[in-house]
Formats: sequence, structure tokens, C-alpha cells
Amino acid sequence: MNGLLEKTAVELRRLIGRRQLSPVELLDACIARIEAFNPAVNAIAATDFERAREAARQAELRVVRGEPLGPLHGLPLGVKDLQDTAGLLTTYGNIRWRGNVPAADNALVARLRAAGAIVTAKTNVPDMGAGANTRNPVWGATGNPFDPNLNAGGSSGGSAAALALDMLPLCTGSDTGGSLRIPAALCGVVGLRPSPGLVANDARALGWSVISVLGPMGRTVEDTALMLAASVGHDPRDPLSYPADGTSIWPLPELDLSTLRVGVTEDFGLCIVDPEIRRVFRDRVEAIRPLVARCEALDLKLGDADRAFDTLRAESFVAAFADTYRSAPDTLGPNVRANVEIAAAISLADRAWAHLEQTRIARRFAQAFEDVDLILAPTTPVTPFPWTELYAERVDGQAMRNYYHWLGLTYVVTLATNPALSLPCGRDEHGMPFGLQLIGRLRGDAALLSAAHALEQAFAAAPALCRPRPDVETLRAARPALKSIVTHPPLAGHAEGDGGVNAV
Repeated sequence: MNGLLEKTAVELRRLIGRRQLSPVELLDACIARIEAFNPAVNAIAATDFERAREAARQAELRVVRGEPLGPLHGLPLGVKDLQDTAGLLTTYGNIRWRGNVPAADNALVARLRAAGAIVTAKTNVPDMGAGANTRNPVWGATGNPFDPNLNAGGSSGGSAAALALDMLPLCTGSDTGGSLRIPAALCGVVGLRPSPGLVANDARALGWSVISVLGPMGRTVEDTALMLAASVGHDPRDPLSYPADGTSIWPLPELDLSTLRVGVTEDFGLCIVDPEIRRVFRDRVEAIRPLVARCEALDLKLGDADRAFDTLRAESFVAAFADTYRSAPDTLGPNVRANVEIAAAISLADRAWAHLEQTRIARRFAQAFEDVDLILAPTTPVTPFPWTELYAERVDGQAMRNYYHWLGLTYVVTLATNPALSLPCGRDEHGMPFGLQLIGRLRGDAALLSAAHALEQAFAAAPALCRPRPDVETLRAARPALKSIVTHPPLAGHAEGDGGVNAV
């Protein structure tokens, strides 16, 4: 069974289509894997195994009957616990919603089900998705698959850890300040922040805000591209969404690395980064340099991106949580409360400045892409720290201004709105996964994925550069102080939810 689950989602889907693999067999293997290894990392929240088994049986019948099959047909799926799933406990990691069972899927989950994916389980998140350390009062903390005493990142930490341990072939994520990219980097998998509007998001409180997006996570670039292709398209409930054709994304267009013009930045001229991460990043750049046409340092001159993100983030949190903050503040975690409180000191003039600054940042990135095809940066400024620490309080000896300041490497790109992907690229100096952040042109998601796939293939034969895998034998005996999974059905007396927010 282990050999089966190590196959990519693309390979598994191909085997199902050729009648060489039963969707039931695949699901049972995933469930056994979850039961064996989830106690060590606590990546999985609520499960839906019985309904998933029925869906797998129906998927098998469609294969036997020769019916048309969707691009994700028969593939078990983990859904981030910020995203509504019909009939399945969705808590957003928050005590107020610990009995919430939505009546309907959100737009992304509905689209993935229609593509043939089998919703199997929810994956763990921080409380209301606020923070890059996956821990909450409902499900507990998620440990890193390479060392369960360390954090898995967030807010898509449960998804990243589940993928790294082959519990599921595909998982959903979302990203405001880095929630798809950071856990992917810390757990050694792939996370893609798509261009805003490519994947419809019907749960975003501010419909016209570009900072929160939904996106795919996989163990390989091809898996991530396959899932993205099944996710795209217009939804009238999301004013940013637009018609998009998945065939432009999958199969991935071929790319010749030797034609690629690459720009490189260690810190975007403003982010605080540990020296050891800078060293690892420079080493990776030197490995890439002979593979591409050009590889040169960039000076983006981005201005005050930190203040701009503070303001725009606070604006989105007020839209989502102001009423709860007034009526039931004790139900909100410290990170959410901190964001709402930041907003109290923000004026209309501040908001106008922040939107102007974001526009300037986006134009600086657009100008840079006149001369390069791809920008490289580190994904995170530090190696994974213990999950018992709420966030990285110091980076390179400097105190962080707030709980998300250490995420500057990713939220700078959020402001620019460019698609960005974290690609596994060996290990750091502590033996933990290192994620290389690849940034593409706005709405150039397919080209970004093609470049990432070409680099992934080039890294595959190099032990220092290829995707690292956790030592599962060590995890068999690991029992850190993490809360165990809870199985559907949920607590009695559940209430309908409002969808919450989307990410870090």
C-alpha cells in the first residue's frame, strides 16, 4: 500500500482511468494511512469516511460502465477546514463554530466534487485561519512531518502535513499572507497562490479585495496543476472571478529552462531574513544559474509594503469579524483580535494610502517582468520553530512588530497580486525542508507552473535539491502532545456557519 500512496495524483488518476486501480482500493489505502500516521502530526480534523466510501464505490461503477470521467475522478481530497463542506463538520478552528455543519459546499469544493474528487477529510488550520502556525482550541496543533515538535506552517498546515505523509493525494488551501506557500515550504510540498479571480471564492467577505485567494496543494507541480485546472472558472458570487479554461493549464505546456530569464531577491529590499536562510537560498540560486539564460539580482524598490499590508489586512478582518469582536470577543483567538484592534487606529486616509501603495507595488512587479520571466525568493525567513510558540517573535535578532510580520517574504507578493508557488528544494541547515518561492507574471499561472515543473525535473536527480521526504518509521512511534482527530458526525446542536475568512 505504501508504494501505491507514493504515486503522484497524476499517476493515480491515470491508473483509475485505465481500470488498473479501484477508487475504493485507493480510498481504503488513504484511510489506513491517516489512521496510522495522523496521531503523530494531527493534520486531519473531521473525517467523512463512510460517505467517501460510498462515493468511491459510485466512482468505481462509473469506470466499469465506461462513463465519462472527470479530471480528478476517484482521487481522495482533503479540504481545508476554512472551506465549507456539505454535511461535514466545518469549524474554521474556532470554538464558536465547533458544531457547524454547512448545508452546502463552497464554490471550490463543489467544483472539485464535480471534477470527480472524493471529499475524505478536513485538514487542520489556525483559529479562523489567522497565523502561520496551525493550532486552535478545537482540534489542537499540527506538527511538522519532519519533526512533530516543530510547526507545520499555516494556515494550510494540515493540508501540507497530510500531503507530505501521503495521507491524501490532493488538498485545498487558501492564501492571504502566505497560507498556501509557507506550509508547503515547511513541509516539503507544493503550494500555489493563483492570480486573484482565477479560482472563484464565494466566501470572501470583501468581494473586490484581491489579497485572499483559494488554491491547490500537491506533492508535485504536475499534481498541483491538475488540481488547479479543475478549479478554475467564473462564479457569479465572486465579482473577481472570470471565465478560464483549464486546458491552458493542464497538460502543462513544455518549457526550455535554458530560455528562462530569472530575477533574484533575498528579501525584496525590506524583509527580515535569518542569515542561514540567505545562505541556503544563495546556494540554490547558484545551482539554478547554469540551467537558465540569465540569473540576476533585482532591486524592486517596493516602498512601505509592511504598512500597506497591515492596513489592507486589518480592513479585511474588520469586514469579517467586527460584529463578533463586539458581541463575543472571547470566541476569537488572539491573532484575530489583534487584527481587529489594529484597524481601530486606521483612518480613511490610511486606507486610501494603502491602496495607492499596493498599486505602486503591483506596477513595480509589472515593470520587473518586462525584463525577466520568473522571480525567485525564499518562501520563509526562518526554519520551522516549535509549534508551542505562537509565531516567530524574532528573525535575525530583530523583534517582529506583530504575529505576521515574519511573513513578509510572502505578503509582499500578495500585495503585488502575482501568482506565486513554493517549490520543495532540498533541506535547510537544520535538515528541514526548504521552499523556493517562484513568482510569475500576473495571470501567467500556466507559465509559472511550467517553469516550476522544469526546475522540479532538473532537481529530481540531485539529492540536495529534490523534494525531501519525512522519515515515517520515526513517526510510527511519535506521540507528541497533539490533539487527536474527531470523526463525523459532529457535536450535537450544531449551527449553520457564515464561511469565516480564508487564510493567514
